[in-house]
Amino acid sequence: MTISAMDLLLYAGALFLLFATPGPVWVALIARALSGGFHAAWPLALGVVVGDVLWPFLAILGVTWIVSVFAGFMVLLKWVACATFLLMGYTIIRNADRTIASDSRLTKPGMWAGFLAGLAVILGNPKAILFYMGMLPGFFDLTVLTWIDILAICFLSFLVPLIGNLILAASIDRVKSFLTSPTALWRTNITAGSLLILVGLIIPFT
Repeated sequence: MTISAMDLLLYAGALFLLFATPGPVWVALIARALSGGFHAAWPLALGVVVGDVLWPFLAILGVTWIVSVFAGFMVLLKWVACATFLLMGYTIIRNADRTIASDSRLTKPGMWAGFLAGLAVILGNPKAILFYMGMLPGFFDLTVLTWIDILAICFLSFLVPLIGNLILAASIDRVKSFLTSPTALWRTNITAGSLLILVGLIIPFT
């Protein structure tokens, strides 16, 4: 294993920040939890797991192939990672007061329907693989990763969001009241955006 426990811890922290930022998965999860409770929401969280494992795995393989062809590509990707976090942070802060809306198409009853909804939400967003291609080189040297390293990265990539999604689904009543408060939502987005910008500023020096 070529990556340290501290590298994995920092990566897990970044994944948590990303989970804490409202997005398409939040919208889908909240829509199902509000319509059918935890029983309707947890299958969606399992569907999201597929993409949470697939996207970083494909990103690692894709970046590794590119690096084998183009020298110096890792340096470029480190700056791409920096720009990715800065842009995400800026976008979140800029839209800090925007509310989250539900989508009735995501609330179809049934465990299988929930799983497919989660799968559609995560796989229907091809920007995810571009995000991982930009983020992963900021945390790990992809040219020296072993299969154990890749498994550890993919494991964290689904474990952290999965735990967060299940906790969110289980406490949906409190989340509902939280999301109806514009002030609380604004503060959450400002905090998350600022932290992402901070990560982006730190990456060039690591």
